[in-house]
Amino acid sequence: MNGPAVTGPFALGAALAEREQAGLLRNRIATDGASGGRLRVAGSDYLNFSANDYLGLADHPATKTAFKAGIERYGAGASASPLVTGYSRAHQELEDTLAEWLGVEAVLLFNCGFSANQAVLKTLLGKEHLLWQDKLNHASLQEMGSQLPCKMKRFGHNDMAALERQLEPNRGLIVSEGVFSMDGDQAPWTELATLAARSGNWLMIDDAHGLGVLGPGGRGTLAAQGINPARVHIQMGTFGKALGVAGAFVGGSRELVEYLVNFARHYVYSTHMPAAQACAVSKSIELVRAADDARAHLGQLIARFRQGAQALGWQLGASDTPIQPLLVGESSAALQLAERLRERGVWAGAIRPPTVPVGTARLRITLSAAHREQDVDRLLDALGACPAATTVGEARHG
Repeated sequence: MNGPAVTGPFALGAALAEREQAGLLRNRIATDGASGGRLRVAGSDYLNFSANDYLGLADHPATKTAFKAGIERYGAGASASPLVTGYSRAHQELEDTLAEWLGVEAVLLFNCGFSANQAVLKTLLGKEHLLWQDKLNHASLQEMGSQLPCKMKRFGHNDMAALERQLEPNRGLIVSEGVFSMDGDQAPWTELATLAARSGNWLMIDDAHGLGVLGPGGRGTLAAQGINPARVHIQMGTFGKALGVAGAFVGGSRELVEYLVNFARHYVYSTHMPAAQACAVSKSIELVRAADDARAHLGQLIARFRQGAQALGWQLGASDTPIQPLLVGESSAALQLAERLRERGVWAGAIRPPTVPVGTARLRITLSAAHREQDVDRLLDALGACPAATTVGEARHG
């Protein structure tokens, strides 16, 4: 810990020191240049297995060209909230494109997924409602749920029997994810849609990590699992993962979107996303819809990594998506493994509590269509060369 101690009513230093002692202190690392499956930090180059750029579109020439053209037409910023003068033709066209692509009546744009999730819950749920959430839902959902006047009930991860026992008819909202961000597995949306319809409750999907990667044309988890989008009342997705840009949306009925436009404070009182950004996202969607070859390549890389890592004795989560959790256990062991990989030119982030439960620290390895087979082989070689590989793997299996 550096710098003088700050006195007053807030024990900031003590909290930071406690987190550092537990091996949980977080630090930012400045990177240089675009990703594309590679990373440059402090003059050194790494293979990057930590990004959410699942299709390698963050540095795609067409997306960058669309962004630049949008800046020339609309400027660098939106200049106002969407209900003042911050809503442009580019925003409207992106909303229309998303609605057609995902099979919903209407879409509303937000600056980020955290804001979109919190806006939906805060705007819809009152003290008379109930909220049911999977225990592994994203922090944006869990945090807002704990602050609402309604009662929140959490069910075991993907445990539909537990959810069914908790449900009360016509009382509120069920929320789960398409692809869970730290585990990479999917929620069972046929069962969720059936339970929602049977109980008369609304259903919401956070598909931040499924959109673009799964389903025909990259339409996401619902399309991959054959779910009619009309069975899910609210869809949320982001543009900063497979689409390679930034921002988020909420989709559903026209009535829902009109209600959010009028009552969602996160939307009404925020400067809108830049119109140029909307131009870039529209181009990215066009690329995603035509990216069947990239998705097939990504699937081959996932299978190659899983087969190789398991052959080395590592324990992986039950995921067939680009998110591949390599389970380690203790936070210190995860940090040490991440550092050993960096020494071998591979960047893979260590994920520790409170992001994941205590005792389940991991490397969150993410694969991208921008990777090549030899990149995955280099990652596997690095894992095989780590002295802790056999010990940690055996400890987790034991």
